[in-house]
Amino acid sequence: MKLALAQMRVEGGCRGANLQRAVDRIAEAAQVGADVVLLPEALNWGWTHPPPRGRRDAIPDGASFKTLADAAAANDVWVCAGLVEISDDVFNAAVLLDRAGELVLHHRKIHELPIAHHLYARGCSTNVATTEFGTAGVHICADAAAPGQWVGRQLGEQGAQFILSPCAWAVEAGHDPAVTSYGDLWRRSYKPVAQAYGLWIAGCSCVGRIDAGPWKGRRCIGNSIVIGPDGEELLTGPHGEDADVLLWLELG
Repeated sequence: MKLALAQMRVEGGCRGANLQRAVDRIAEAAQVGADVVLLPEALNWGWTHPPPRGRRDAIPDGASFKTLADAAAANDVWVCAGLVEISDDVFNAAVLLDRAGELVLHHRKIHELPIAHHLYARGCSTNVATTEFGTAGVHICADAAAPGQWVGRQLGEQGAQFILSPCAWAVEAGHDPAVTSYGDLWRRSYKPVAQAYGLWIAGCSCVGRIDAGPWKGRRCIGNSIVIGPDGEELLTGPHGEDADVLLWLELG
């Protein structure tokens, strides 16, 4: 499986521009042979950007979902992406789409940070799905850091051979990676699960400033990470609010 991680810029509240970036990254990845494209968390509206109440953007009937489904089908690739799902409630969700743009997995974030509890309702279950590459699991960002890594471990118990995780990793405005390196939380969360179940875990973060909500002023900084079945760090993306790049890795 050739995995592309689209460490793309996400602008809070700019759904149209964000979705166009996602469509462009999917096409770019497909042109150079990607089988699966992993995109960040909440890419349509931006993580913790106050969602537009009263405006539906459901899964699978909403415009955001349909845009990504059409892109997956047009480019003959699998797509995993995080979306703010606005239906009867608002959820921090993720989807896995097959090459025809059909919905294979729909996950709602379970272990949301307390600062976002007023914005998103939480999910309550994990699921896996059979793909042409093996059994896939999906979780979202801080799901990986749930106590005892129980979300990732539950996916392992359900038979996941790889876990795809849309993320939005943010640091304070003054954070200096030369002084304090980033990523140890995710290494501590990913590696034990990968080693215990012999699976791959890929976390893809967005980049850009957070301009509204409880973390206004923080910066999303990429630093996307892939951990292999033996706990080895196979890929680390560049760090920074402008590190908008497409990353590649062969799994298996």
